[in-house]
Amino acid sequence: MRSLHDYTVVLRPDDNGTFVAYVTAIDGCHAWGATWEEAQQELANVFEMIREEYQEAGLSLPQNIELVA
Repeated sequence: MRSLHDYTVVLRPDDNGTFVAYVTAIDGCHAWGATWEEAQQELANVFEMIREEYQEAGLSLPQNIELVA
């Protein structure tokens, strides 16, 4: 089963002074935090919940999507 390190993570400042982190390849895999570190930690928690849901359903996580800027 894939881990969060297998995915491209986008981390950016949000309009309200917080930070948002998300995995573009997985719908709903996003989190916010007051700092970029907090956003990354929350994203790790969300990823684990989603990974467990996929496992329980007998599904594989989607492939990574590479981003080009």
